[in-house]
Amino acid sequence: MSSLLTSLTPQQLRRAATIKEKIQSLENELHRIIGSSIKPAAAFVPKKRRKMSAAGRARIAAAQKARWAKAKGQKVKQSQPKKRKMSAAARRKISLAAKARWAKAKAAGKKTL
Repeated sequence: MSSLLTSLTPQQLRRAATIKEKIQSLENELHRIIGSSIKPAAAFVPKKRRKMSAAGRARIAAAQKARWAKAKGQKVKQSQPKKRKMSAAARRKISLAAKARWAKAKAAGKKTL
């Protein structure tokens, strides 16, 4: 739309501005006549846009880089997601909890949990 505005002459811009002012005044007059049940067009608020997560942007960027590399004939380097590592303390806690569960089950005479 900005390219359209730059191609207009000053006279056309003034004419467009006066037409827009007339439309606004007519909408305001209509609003006064009908009442508050209909809001004027100037009060329209667009819906809030959704935001993309950082992970989503990263996936899109990686895919685009792969497409460019393919188009240029270069090898595409695929990166694997990093595996999470559990700390030794966390593994020990889980192990102790499992041993306690099994001891309780064996004490109750069960062969399975």
